[in-house]
Amino acid sequence: MALYEEVIKFHGHSCPGLAMGFRMTQAALEFLQIERPKDEELVAIVENDAFGVDAVQYLSGCTFGKGNLIFNDFGKMVYTFYERKSKRAIRVSRKSSQKKKMMALSKEQKISTILKSSFHELFELKEVQIKEPKFALLLDTVICEQCKETVTMNKATLKNSRILCKPCYEEIYKN
Repeated sequence: MALYEEVIKFHGHSCPGLAMGFRMTQAALEFLQIERPKDEELVAIVENDAFGVDAVQYLSGCTFGKGNLIFNDFGKMVYTFYERKSKRAIRVSRKSSQKKKMMALSKEQKISTILKSSFHELFELKEVQIKEPKFALLLDTVICEQCKETVTMNKATLKNSRILCKPCYEEIYKN
């Protein structure tokens, strides 16, 4: 599994969560019949900020920097992948029955089971209709009048004729 070894290098160690994200992303790419895109052709919507998201980034090429990795903080091991060209989306979630089966296994046994099991044993794969995610915005920046750091215009606050970044605004007006 040379590709999984590359994902381990990217993440830093192997763990069940990384293996799960690896297999979930593989399942989505296979379902959509695409390989790792070069730019923003694919969008990943992740519902947690755990280990598996590193596998999503590595395999899918979706990143926060490109604006095609969207984080919804729902605490769920669920990833939705949207391909712009075909306008198709696949929602990949872990089968609850798998969680129960793996509870008694050691870490290494869990990883091995995840890597060797078929997608359909591990996951619910459901084609879904979603609103096409927006492309990344290129926004101008302004300078916060308090800390003097740059901040994108859409994240700055104008208060009492002063431009402030969120941390400075909260420090001044929320305390």
